[in-house]
Amino acid sequence: MGRKGKRTVVTLLAALAALAFPAGPGRAAEKVVKIGVIYPLTGGAAAAGRELRAGVELAADIINNVMPGIDMEMAKSAGIPGLGGAKIQLLIRDHEGNPTLGADLAKKLILDDKVDGILGCYHSSVTKTVSAVCEQYGVPMINGSSTSPALTERGFKWFWRTTPHDRWFTKDLFELLKGLTEGKVRGVPAVPKEELGTIASACEKTEWGSHVSGLIKELADQYGFKVRKSLLYAAKSADLSSEVRSLKASRAGVYLFASYTSDAILMVKTLKAQRAAPKVIWGQDAGFEKPEFRKTLGDDIVGVLTRTVFLPKVADVKKVAGQVNALYKKRTGHDLGGASARAFTGLQAWYHVLNKAGSTDPAAIQKAANEIVIPGSELVVPWAGIDFQNTGSEMGQNVLGSGLIGQYQKNDKGEIVLEIVYPFDLATADMIYPFPGWK
Repeated sequence: MGRKGKRTVVTLLAALAALAFPAGPGRAAEKVVKIGVIYPLTGGAAAAGRELRAGVELAADIINNVMPGIDMEMAKSAGIPGLGGAKIQLLIRDHEGNPTLGADLAKKLILDDKVDGILGCYHSSVTKTVSAVCEQYGVPMINGSSTSPALTERGFKWFWRTTPHDRWFTKDLFELLKGLTEGKVRGVPAVPKEELGTIASACEKTEWGSHVSGLIKELADQYGFKVRKSLLYAAKSADLSSEVRSLKASRAGVYLFASYTSDAILMVKTLKAQRAAPKVIWGQDAGFEKPEFRKTLGDDIVGVLTRTVFLPKVADVKKVAGQVNALYKKRTGHDLGGASARAFTGLQAWYHVLNKAGSTDPAAIQKAANEIVIPGSELVVPWAGIDFQNTGSEMGQNVLGSGLIGQYQKNDKGEIVLEIVYPFDLATADMIYPFPGWK
């Protein structure tokens, strides 16, 4: 056989080998589903970004590998059964808290990386622009942690949100205040309404904080409370002294905040420096629930309240929450929080939707998301489940979510922990009332 003939045989054998072993000797090409994940990994909310990333990466590991110690469907098989065992591939990007950058990242993920869907984005302002890009291109987006009510009031067909939004969370706050006046709060005798009837709020003025500020006014009126001061301040402020002076001058009994991590820490430091003395201090999750908030401020946060969707105490009543929390703590050194638990749940929703769809075709994903009901027993968060509304004024909103209110307290070991004080039937400790102030 001549050289030309030999070359032909070698080429043919190489081609056959490539067909037989497209991903290396003895292995078939692994199917993947690309999910673009857009979170704030740098900037003022970087602490939240680290929590979000850790939560979503843990969920991906559980989806992609069999984990017998986790009692949820997605831990029972490696990959997504409905897609032939396809694995989740996360393409994680940093939006830096910038809505314009978020939109640009979404376009690149869709057009260049050819993602099958998007998960994100924590900041409601960024989620607003990213979801608009997804709507433009007909790419499904699941949101796990943005809480501006307006996001599900736009009639979008490619946007679904698993978390409850701020109207629900803020209503929980007023139910707690009402419960204080009615003697429903564990360990606290009924409080005279005049002690709690006046409110002052300070919220950062992006999409999220502005909506919270408006909801506080609206619900205060419905529940018979008077808002004496309502402030909007620039996020990532270097100084909040004037805002705290205004809060003090209002002589309100209740202080309410919507702040990201750096602002929440500075706000409490400034409250302490100026010896503010309200009866109640409550934060709308975000910065008030991050490990950095607790680590930086220490004993100064004892008595502070925060709304959330997850506390380690949930494990006392929900076995799967304890299993996942233990795994998360082993990896990160601290417990799941509201951000990480909701990021985990967001990707978990993607798993169930893709498994039901049996396809990465956008129309099939859309149909599955609009029809799916994920039972609460599958979730680490204490919700009744996930059921996306697909008619009416809140398109894509999960109607089975719920919130918690926790209070920072010291346990018997001298550690600062979050105890559940609302809902009242889930309370894990007596509430500290009034706020004890600072030494």
